[in-house]
Amino acid sequence: MRQLALTALIVAALTACGPSPQPPAASTPAAKAPSTAAAEPAAKPAEAMPPAKEIPEGACGEQSATAPDQRVANTVRWSTASEQDNFGFDVFRGDSEKGEFKKLTKDPILGAGTSDETHKYEFRDDTIDPCKPYWYYVDGISTKGAHEKFTPTFPAPAKRRAVGSPPMAAATPASAKE
Repeated sequence: MRQLALTALIVAALTACGPSPQPPAASTPAAKAPSTAAAEPAAKPAEAMPPAKEIPEGACGEQSATAPDQRVANTVRWSTASEQDNFGFDVFRGDSEKGEFKKLTKDPILGAGTSDETHKYEFRDDTIDPCKPYWYYVDGISTKGAHEKFTPTFPAPAKRRAVGSPPMAAATPASAKE
C-alpha cells in the first residue's frame, strides 16, 4: 500500500478538547505542542523546568447524558504533505498501547485522492471516560481498498481525575502506558 505515498508533515497530534463547542482554528498548525522546553538547552536541570500541569477534578464515566458540545474529548489531528490514491482514513482507540483497538469512525474520513498539496485532518472523540488514558492510531485507506497503519500508536492522558481523589500531574507519553 505504499502507493498511497502519504508523506506525513505531522504524523499525529492529540489535544484535549474541553467543553468548548468551537474546534481550534484551521490556521493553527496541527502538531505544535505547547512546550517551551524544545527551545531551551537540553542540559537544563530538572528543577528549572516548569511544573507539570495538574489534572483537574471532574465527573468520570461515560458522557452520553451530556450534550455533545459540552463533552470532554480527545481530538486526533494529522496532516499529509501529498497524497497518492488516498480514499481516506479510519481512527482507532484502545485502552492500552498493546491492547485491542476499536474503530471509532463509522465512515472513513475522506482523503484528497491524489494531491501535491498539504491537507489537515482531525477526528474528535467525545465517547471517552475523561478519567481514563487512551491510545490511538490512524489507518490509511487507498482507492483500491487497501488498509495500512498511517500513524504510530500514540497516547492521550486522562483529562480529569475523580472528585475527591488526590491531585496528580498529567501523564507524559512515557508514563501513560498501562
